[in-house]
Amino acid sequence: MAEFDFNNFSLLYPDAESIAAHHAGKNVPLIDDFTLQELGLPEVLPLKNSRLSSFVTADPAVIRYRQEVFSDMLSHEEIGKTLSKLVPVLFDIMELRRLENDNGDTSDYLSSMTEIELYISSIDVLYNGLCNPKEPYAGAAFRALCEYVKNLVESDYYAELNERLAELTTRVREIKSVTIGVNLDAQLRPREAGVLSVNPESFRPGDTLHKILRLNFKEDQYTCIADLVPFGKKQSENQKTALSLAFNSAINEVYRQSLRSWKKIVQTYVLENTDFLLNLLPEFEFLLKSTNLMRALQIKGNRLCIPQVKPAAERAFVATALYNPAVALKVEDPIVTNNVIFDDKAGIYVLTGPNRGGKSVITCAVGLAQAMTQLGLFVPAEHAVISPADAIFTHFPTGADDTIDKGRLGEECARLSEIFASISAESLVLLDESLSSTGSFEASYIAAEVLAGLSRVGCRCIFSTHLHELAAEIDNINARTAPVGGVPIDTLVAGIEEEGKRSFLILRAKPDGKSYARDIADKYGLTYDNIVKTITKVQGE
Repeated sequence: MAEFDFNNFSLLYPDAESIAAHHAGKNVPLIDDFTLQELGLPEVLPLKNSRLSSFVTADPAVIRYRQEVFSDMLSHEEIGKTLSKLVPVLFDIMELRRLENDNGDTSDYLSSMTEIELYISSIDVLYNGLCNPKEPYAGAAFRALCEYVKNLVESDYYAELNERLAELTTRVREIKSVTIGVNLDAQLRPREAGVLSVNPESFRPGDTLHKILRLNFKEDQYTCIADLVPFGKKQSENQKTALSLAFNSAINEVYRQSLRSWKKIVQTYVLENTDFLLNLLPEFEFLLKSTNLMRALQIKGNRLCIPQVKPAAERAFVATALYNPAVALKVEDPIVTNNVIFDDKAGIYVLTGPNRGGKSVITCAVGLAQAMTQLGLFVPAEHAVISPADAIFTHFPTGADDTIDKGRLGEECARLSEIFASISAESLVLLDESLSSTGSFEASYIAAEVLAGLSRVGCRCIFSTHLHELAAEIDNINARTAPVGGVPIDTLVAGIEEEGKRSFLILRAKPDGKSYARDIADKYGLTYDNIVKTITKVQGE
């Protein structure tokens, strides 16, 4: 059988070095579960047995490897169907191991045999589902897995294992009853007892009274003439347990030699190979749930693309026809898409626009595209070029507990200060309605200071805000940070169609604060003309 290092095989990491690096914390970005939760990813990609953040990587080689895996899963539906069949079998093995004991008794013998059966079943599922694809797999991961499974199934050892299992299964399954012998003393009291034989037939209840009266004990060795007392109708559980324990002890003696040889088979081969599959369980769940998400988006007619991965130092982010997948799965109408580009003319954007105009949606969409790229998934866009980030920081509206002590503004500033303590030029920062807890003058001042700091760091950032007057400060901030190498700041605007209707289009333009104010005033009837109409109507009544 071909050599296969199953201890270092992964469907998410291309080699042992990348696995070791991930476990050592290398190329692991600061993208935690809290951040992913704020972006809304767990809502559309829920995992029951793992943390989504544990799969995030900043290694371009790992990302490309996973992209090949997902390409195969999306183009070969049989992979998902096969893994869906395999996962319950592996969970059965885990549960069996949890319940196992090491006493070397019959139940241990039977559970070990059951584990062998489940292991063979899992290998057969993989072989039948994956090893004869209609079209060759494009990625190395499933090709390697199939080569291993195919070589295993076609090996002499696997055939011998199946034969041995069949023999032992038959031996156990054919046991239907045992014959128990009891020697009596002169007063007909039990003096000795033991198992005389293991039988392939069950005993049959007979007409006990008739047999006793005729004293015919030789008619049929498989016909019962009297029940043993502990299994009578009126006996206690303790009495039944006493007989069961005595019986099990005797059966264990019968199978003790078989137990030793069987355990050797399990420990030297099957446990090792089963561990290989059990170690892949978290990966199977992640791959299945991620593929389900991408397929659901495609079914609704939404585009997905394989992002081109650039070096982290380039800080690239180009997304054409980007959309928010969480929103796309909820709405029935075609999703509005937008282009978002971080370049040498803008590494930071101040996004303004009307309430419910799509500011938060597009801000999260940028974070989701970044996170999905670093999970190895396809991106909800028509085209994307993205560099891995060493961290994603979010500062969204929250009801944190310490607002009681610090006040809302103090809590917001404390969170912003924490971001600056960990940020780098390769980070992505997403601020949504930050500093909304204070007056416009104070908020604009602090926001300008924060933007200047972010510019100096050189990170990518979107600052979604209601502070439309902040746009007037952008030129001053750029003039302040440009001499020290700060990245340029530009503005984005959530568009409005005629009559104040939201278009949800995000435009790279200068904001017009008055138009948003007019829109809001008109919505609530607070323009001068509407107010006059209301007053006139009331006075007329």
